[in-house]
Parts: sequence; structure tokens; C-alpha cells
Amino acid sequence: MNSIDLPLTPVDELGMLLAQIAELTAKAELIKDALKDSATIGGPKVVEGNLFKSTVVEANRKVTDWKAIAKVFNIPEEAIIEHTKVSAVFSVKVTNR
Repeated sequence: MNSIDLPLTPVDELGMLLAQIAELTAKAELIKDALKDSATIGGPKVVEGNLFKSTVVEANRKVTDWKAIAKVFNIPEEAIIEHTKVSAVFSVKVTNR
């Protein structure tokens, strides 16, 4: 009996799907990177294909360092804990055998 003859369980199917998604995502990211690289060196920001059109958009992102602010203003850790919400999160991790 080889691995092709093994019956697939839902976990096996999930693992195979996640592997395919990872492979396709990697390919998509390479294409996106090429489009972004081209647009940033003067190439087109809009590229039209036969079925789809892509647009490279530049945006600024702001991120606030709340830990640094708390430190600057000497906010006690108890106050931070008091205002921190904790909730359960469930996830499924799949690894190959």
C-alpha cells in the first residue's frame, strides 16, 4: 500500500488545501512584488491584463507605540492590566507527519 491508497481524513484534506494555498500565495506575492518594484521605479501603476487589472497604491501607515507612551508617562502596569481585554482565541495548527 502506498500513500496514494490511503484514505484521506478531514485533517489530511485540510493539510493538503493549506499546502496548496501556501504555494499559490507565494506565487501571488512574487507577482505583486514585481508589480510594486516596477511601479516604484517609474513603471506603470496600473497594469491591464486580458481578464484583470492591477493598481499599485501607495499609502502611509501610522503605528502608535503604546508601550513607549506608557513608559514616558509612567503609567503603572496595574492600570494597563486593568484596561487590557483578554479573550479566548481558537486556532487549528496543521503540520505534516
